[in-house]
Amino acid sequence: MLAASDLVYRAGGRAIIENVSATFEPGRLHMIIGANGAGKSTLVKLLARILRPHAGRVTYGARDASRLSDRELATQRAVLSQAVEVAFPIPVYELVMMGRYPHFRGRPGITDERICEEAMRYFDVSEFSERGYGSLSGGERQRVNFARVLAQVWEPVSGSARYLFLDEPLTFLDIRHQIDFMQKVRKFALQPDVVAVGVLHDLNLAARFADRLILMDHGRVLADGGKVDVLTAEHLHTAFEVTPTLLTNPTTGELHLAFD
Repeated sequence: MLAASDLVYRAGGRAIIENVSATFEPGRLHMIIGANGAGKSTLVKLLARILRPHAGRVTYGARDASRLSDRELATQRAVLSQAVEVAFPIPVYELVMMGRYPHFRGRPGITDERICEEAMRYFDVSEFSERGYGSLSGGERQRVNFARVLAQVWEPVSGSARYLFLDEPLTFLDIRHQIDFMQKVRKFALQPDVVAVGVLHDLNLAARFADRLILMDHGRVLADGGKVDVLTAEHLHTAFEVTPTLLTNPTTGELHLAFD
């Protein structure tokens, strides 16, 4: 279980996150949505302990996140940011192996090598193994980073849940790879010891794949729950200042949003 209690974060003299409380159960895919500047990415960074709150706290299970050592945290949680820059030449396999660094000292073991290979196969980047990361396209790099991040939390950790945070993970991907990634990350998130929290701009993809949505507006939670409860015309007009047409697929029951 991941929990945020009365989180406050300020920047430039104003509150970016204001009194946000939420719990995130394992075995579900939680997605945070909202307009630009709503506080989505800041909230994820607070949950992942990339940022420290000015008030409130985040707990991983029964433990205050602020009391976890950096190494201990790195063995339990992985974070995929919007863009990853690498300023030096490195083969793809070695970049993916970076996800395993918290789990070994000195040299990677057989288990680390196996996990990297499995993660690369999972995201269809095994063919790039010996290529330089800098030679890849933006979409290929993003898929490699998916493999690196999941390699970090690929297997259960004794006595702890695994925490996966995704901040706009679909950057650079074409629609086929966007859908493929969402299918794979949802499959990973459904494991009973995985807490997965992400940020998406695409409301239709969020509606299709998320088990639970949190709609942010000006640093606060405007709505929290299932897609039918969150993606209402009233909520979306408040958050985005647009009025959507809500469509339901008669065959699948999936909700689709159309905007004029």
